[in-house]
Amino acid sequence: MQRTQHDRLRALLDAGIAVSSELSLDLVLQRIVEAAAALTEAQYAALGVIDPARRELEQFVVTGIDDEAKEAIGSLPRGRGILGVLIDDATPLRLDDLAAHPRSVGFPANHPPMKSFLGVPVLLRGVAYGNLYLTEKRTGAFTDEDEEIVQLLAAQAAVAIENARLYESATRWLHQLESLTEVGNALSTEIELPKLLDLVVTRLRDLIGARLVFIAFPEPGGQVVIDAVAGEDAGKYAGMSLGHDRSKTTRVLERRRSERVDSLIDDLEVDQTAAREMGAQTGLWVPLLVRDRPIGVLVAHDKQAADLRFTDEDLRIAETFAERAAVAIDLSERVAGDSLRQVVEGQELERQRLARELHDETGQALTSILLGLRGIEDAAADRPDIREAVLSLREIVVETLHDVRRLAVELRPKALDDFGLVPALERLAETFAEQTGVNVQVEAPLSPGRLPPEIETALYRIIQEALTNVVKHAHAENVSVVVTRKPGAVTALIEDDGEGFDPTATREEGLGLLGMRERIALLRGRVTVESAAGAGTTVAVEVPIP
Repeated sequence: MQRTQHDRLRALLDAGIAVSSELSLDLVLQRIVEAAAALTEAQYAALGVIDPARRELEQFVVTGIDDEAKEAIGSLPRGRGILGVLIDDATPLRLDDLAAHPRSVGFPANHPPMKSFLGVPVLLRGVAYGNLYLTEKRTGAFTDEDEEIVQLLAAQAAVAIENARLYESATRWLHQLESLTEVGNALSTEIELPKLLDLVVTRLRDLIGARLVFIAFPEPGGQVVIDAVAGEDAGKYAGMSLGHDRSKTTRVLERRRSERVDSLIDDLEVDQTAAREMGAQTGLWVPLLVRDRPIGVLVAHDKQAADLRFTDEDLRIAETFAERAAVAIDLSERVAGDSLRQVVEGQELERQRLARELHDETGQALTSILLGLRGIEDAAADRPDIREAVLSLREIVVETLHDVRRLAVELRPKALDDFGLVPALERLAETFAEQTGVNVQVEAPLSPGRLPPEIETALYRIIQEALTNVVKHAHAENVSVVVTRKPGAVTALIEDDGEGFDPTATREEGLGLLGMRERIALLRGRVTVESAAGAGTTVAVEVPIP
């Protein structure tokens, strides 16, 4: 027996009230589906909600099939076949026989038989949110009136879905804002970079629902090494190297643009060894840029959901957090650079003061002692014992005077301040050769004009440190020092024919290389070291000239 007009209106009103009062989207859609089945006398009814990004069903509400039958059928529809027609065309579809439609793909095993069909799109302001469909009308074929009623219910479902998504979006944006505010506040109060980076990866992982998020930085040897990490087995991956110099991570740094990969195994640039070790299947890569200079990369793996792939929104959020991380790193580098610059400048001033005191005060005092000893020697001409003691004492004073002058030059050569880098290097090479027996050749065609004082000092100290390494570690016979000026930069090349070493197995601190890099980094320059066992060592330095 067909429902009366009053019953239909009452059912529609109840559905409308549910849309405006019920907070749970699942319950609202369930009530709409049940109302549609009741109003059209359909045995089965269902409503599929479409994922707006991937145009697939993300939610499926059904009535007329009990839990036991659902379990026997298995997985929910994916939006193919007849349902795909509704998704693609977004227009009402009425069929007397489902199987007769050319897009019909049949039913899975254990699915109840269905023949008559009525489907309408769930539309609001031209936006398709899904589809509502009914099958097996008990009193014959579906009618125009049935279609009109179901369209009204579908419109109510669209309102409910849009409201739910707006609420979800507002909640998500609020959560993002709170996280970004927390990171922003930390930037102004937290001075320890590791804590800031840990906060960035932890909050980002929470916002995008990733299994693993980390920040990695390039190392001088060409590797990219994980630093801050959040997620499953986070401690296991801290300090892990991300493979060869043409991997996805290094390519993202080179290209300076973000990338999203939905299947790591299909991407030729992905380091598959690292991916397998992490159990990663999907990924986001976002470069950390400071004034367009790549300093690191933010990486996320595997969405914690049925679909592991990240969305465009996830990528946007990751880029926002990457900007915050880059600001934190830049600020930390500036603070550390300023501190290091003050230390270096303080060291040079102290060296200069000590050198001046040794040369002027201590040297003059020793010279005065020599003159006094000469007077004693002349006065004791008839006392051989005293004369011999004075001569012995004079030798000690002369040797001490030489040591003092040599130490003064090592601390701060006067030639560096008075005449510039080239005379200072020539004097350094001469003294080094006299003391060690190592042949040092210096070529420095730097004219015209002198370099800025801070660059001259930095190059002198690095070459001085490199020569010290030759004595301590290389056991070389010959050293070549070539300093060249070119447009916009000055380069220094220090080569020896010593024993060499394996750069990957030697700590930079032991060779003073870390100090070299830090000093040159203050001038926006770079230091590279090439060596191999038995093949000597080459230290190359390049510094931009303002």
